[in-house]
Amino acid sequence: MTNYLSAALRHYYFIPFVLFSFSCATYYQKNIEFQQKFTSGQIEAADKFLDKNKKLSKGNNQLLYNLQKGVVLQLMDEYEASNTYFEEAYIFTEDYRKNYSLEALSLLTNPNVKPYIGEDHEVIFIHYYKALNYLRMGKLDEALVECRRINIKLNKLNDRYEDKKNRYKVDPFAHNLMGIIFEASGEINDAFIAYRNAYEAYKEVGSVLNVKAPDQLKKDLVRTAGLMGFRTELEGYEKEFNIKYEPVKEKSGELVFFWHNGLGPVKSEWTVNFFVIKGQGGLVTFENKEYGMNFPFHVRQDSDGKTQLGDLKVVRAAFPKYVDRKPYFNKANLSVEGKTYSLEKGEDISAIAFVTLEDRMLREFANSLLRLALKQAAEEATRNENESLGALVSIVNAVTEKADTRNWQTLPHDIHYARVPLKDGANTIKFTAIGNGNDTATEELYFEGQKGRTEFFMYNNLESSAPSSYNN
Repeated sequence: MTNYLSAALRHYYFIPFVLFSFSCATYYQKNIEFQQKFTSGQIEAADKFLDKNKKLSKGNNQLLYNLQKGVVLQLMDEYEASNTYFEEAYIFTEDYRKNYSLEALSLLTNPNVKPYIGEDHEVIFIHYYKALNYLRMGKLDEALVECRRINIKLNKLNDRYEDKKNRYKVDPFAHNLMGIIFEASGEINDAFIAYRNAYEAYKEVGSVLNVKAPDQLKKDLVRTAGLMGFRTELEGYEKEFNIKYEPVKEKSGELVFFWHNGLGPVKSEWTVNFFVIKGQGGLVTFENKEYGMNFPFHVRQDSDGKTQLGDLKVVRAAFPKYVDRKPYFNKANLSVEGKTYSLEKGEDISAIAFVTLEDRMLREFANSLLRLALKQAAEEATRNENESLGALVSIVNAVTEKADTRNWQTLPHDIHYARVPLKDGANTIKFTAIGNGNDTATEELYFEGQKGRTEFFMYNNLESSAPSSYNN
């Protein structure tokens, strides 16, 4: 083992990862440039920047490039082109197969040597964005397919993490969106079922995901139960929600307005010190009392009863963490024909991000500690042969002990929505966003109404600290 590790270190350990460090720095530098253009509302400039840096679409960051490009094109009203990139992202996440040489390499260095395959919630939101694009193109059936894909993906995640920690079990807003689309398609029975599933999902995971069932969803449940003549369900929901069903002879046109507020969290790095407690028979336990962490390993012993970890007493491990970007605005409303409609939060993407990462890290702490153990074993083995080379390995270990801080940074912080009736012909709707200190930003928007037709619209506030927006 000692000779193998030393030989491996001499042949490929140093130079490739020095080069990797430079390439990684280049990626993060370019990503910062892109984010500066994006968050300031320079969408066309952000798009041109991606076009000029297409090499970012290759290699380990292919998924992130396609996600960024998809969002930018959506904001530019290029919905079909946007879905082309989101479909590429979807195919990548479906077809990705582990490269076992890179997996082994990541154990000696850090996870950045592997292609980024996305956090669980990022993979889910590919389909949300595709659904919105289809809605804007008037393709309701295709939008429903994407909503169903969300539920299929979540079911797969639940199967994968069976008996393991996984709090993002269901997405209430995905069911809610399905109901909205079904109703827009005139499929009231399916809409009622989707709304009911959404309501049950909000009750199940809402407290974990920092969201509650919107009042609009409750109204939609009552209305569709009434339209279908489901007397028992109607009476139950009327009593539970204190909402009275009011039949209408003819359905007017309406607008479903989505507000993408702020920007989701970014990944940073945090380090945890573990005490190495050696037991009998090669049992080694990594312990951190502050966080209540305890991970046992069996490490091979030599004839003298010593383990590969030598006299190691403390291990420093690097893990990713999210840093929240609080939105500038915290609520908004729409005004039309003298009436005001509140935009209600249907999805808190930031909360979902924190939950999914925390759950993943609890599942993967052991892998990170195994990586550290292997690196320490390599360092110890090399020191035994060559003290100077061992010191160099120690430096490389310190430099390469980095967490993977890549993430989809163009996701919104949270999603709000409202359903607004439209009269036939021209409608002027005033959008008002309200921030801290009651700072407000307003904009007048114009929509054409038609009886029985549902319009879909997305309004985007891109920054977390200033009231710029980009609307489509």
